[in-house]
Amino acid sequence: MTAKASEYEEIRRKRLEENKKRMEALNLPNLSQALHSSPLSKSKSHSPSPLKRVKSRTIEKQVVVVRRSSRVANMPAPVYKEVVIDRVVTPRSRRYGGSYDRYRDYSKRVYASDEARQEALDKADKIQSDLQSKSHHPSFVKTMLQSHVTGGFWLGLSVQFCKTHLPNRDERITLIDEDGDEYETLYLARKTGLSAGWRGFSIAHNLVDGDALVFELISRTTFKVYIVRVNSPGEGEEQ
Repeated sequence: MTAKASEYEEIRRKRLEENKKRMEALNLPNLSQALHSSPLSKSKSHSPSPLKRVKSRTIEKQVVVVRRSSRVANMPAPVYKEVVIDRVVTPRSRRYGGSYDRYRDYSKRVYASDEARQEALDKADKIQSDLQSKSHHPSFVKTMLQSHVTGGFWLGLSVQFCKTHLPNRDERITLIDEDGDEYETLYLARKTGLSAGWRGFSIAHNLVDGDALVFELISRTTFKVYIVRVNSPGEGEEQ
């Protein structure tokens, strides 16, 4: 153990002597001493840090008069306060001989009974059977629901009938009632139903929940429409 320690000390001493000789060869001891004794180093050692010499900014607050237009300079300053304004209600216009709100007020909906609905549907089926015996025009029967005759006024048609007989793109389709009056509607091919214009037809004919309609396609974009009233003894009777 002692031999190893003495050997380490000998190696360390030799390295120190070698380093000392290298420093003397490079004249490093004299340069270090000259640097410490120079006036520049003394002045720097006693000079404060540049950050310490930064003066804090003083913010001066001043009252500035806001410039006003010469037209209102001599007028008193405006005073703002809350003012309650009475709401003005404009009555809705009447269309198709009836009140607009009548078809939007869901609380006044009248639903047909299952028996009355089925009775109207049976009468419509008989009309369709008679039409098919007289002509080869395709036709279908549609029972009216509340969504068809109130609110949104959207009439969805049979998907199979639309794919087989109607255009494969949006087009105008004409509805002709039993009096010969024509109503133009918009057929939406992707949704297979009637949109714009159907509302006018429905209101003009006072359609209600439970009515049964027979649609006879007499041309590519024209339907002849027969209406069977719910709770009505007549067939195809208009009101």
